[in-house]
Amino acid sequence: MDAFYASVEQRDDPSLRGRPVVVGGNPKSRGVVATASYEARQYGIHSAMPTAHAYRLCPSAVFVKPRMAAYREVSQRVRKILHDYTDLVEPMGFDEAYLDVTENKKAIPSATWVARDIRAEIAAVTGLTASAGVSFNKFLAKIASDLDKPDGLSVITRDRAPAFIDGLEVRKFHGIGKSTAARLAALGIFTGADLRARSEIELVRAFGKSGSFYYRIVRGDDPRPICPLRVRKSVGVERTFGTDVVGLPALESILATLSQTAAERLGSAGTSGKTLTLKIRFNDFRTLTRSRTERTCLHGPEALCDLAIGLLREIPEAAVSPVRLLGLSVSNLDTHDEAGDRKQPELPFDSNI
Repeated sequence: MDAFYASVEQRDDPSLRGRPVVVGGNPKSRGVVATASYEARQYGIHSAMPTAHAYRLCPSAVFVKPRMAAYREVSQRVRKILHDYTDLVEPMGFDEAYLDVTENKKAIPSATWVARDIRAEIAAVTGLTASAGVSFNKFLAKIASDLDKPDGLSVITRDRAPAFIDGLEVRKFHGIGKSTAARLAALGIFTGADLRARSEIELVRAFGKSGSFYYRIVRGDDPRPICPLRVRKSVGVERTFGTDVVGLPALESILATLSQTAAERLGSAGTSGKTLTLKIRFNDFRTLTRSRTERTCLHGPEALCDLAIGLLREIPEAAVSPVRLLGLSVSNLDTHDEAGDRKQPELPFDSNI
């Protein structure tokens, strides 16, 4: 989905259309940008940026608080559309998913045609645009999906892939962040062609197991299957405070609220867990975590809160130092991987559309 949260806000409030919109709350708080409209992105605003910085970049932007219930409702409608075409849907959050449409439910012979029809149906049902990437593996499909945003459709065929990858800057490779791109640059690796010229042994020496992954993807080799049932590793919640919080009583009260939210999310996910982790960030940005694993799964907000308070009291400076963030996460979940070992078959597509 294109600038998903911001697009929902612009759809629901016509006065926001054509204006720079930042979803993330009050720019005078310590929040972060969840999504920025394409109008806002022209000013350099992007997700995960502090809202205060976003305001400095564009004082005329409209800052709105997230409406998660509205986004969830749209996400569910989009998800239903995807499942009308294939059961092999691997969600990546509210606004993105991988699909294997080799044997799609509508017997459409081309993956490109499937993508075209899905985008049209999403627009008709939700009033929002989506961009799609079509290729023969996840890595290239993801890159293709970003080539023609917003409201675009890009295809990377098997015969086109080698030249495309060679000419692509490694910083645009999905899975290579800023720090890794800088390390690659220090080795004289700036493009796919530069990366492909290095041996697997050399890349493994420099990047460990990730080196083998880079060696494969630069050759268009990404055998990862679509996994409709992804294994959830943890369920959590955290809160950044507009003003620092000082003292155990205030922090314990906040933990009660976070425990309630975490318990609700566990319930929605149909799971529970044995390990609780407390995250605390002080106003000097020092971040500490404390974890405890129980013999049996934790159930209900009271159990989570009691354990969280115990972990908090194990941190002496929490009683006196100003705190800017608290978080709780439950891991070691009682879930099962039902995805199985599924291979992705060859995928036909039409590059002419």
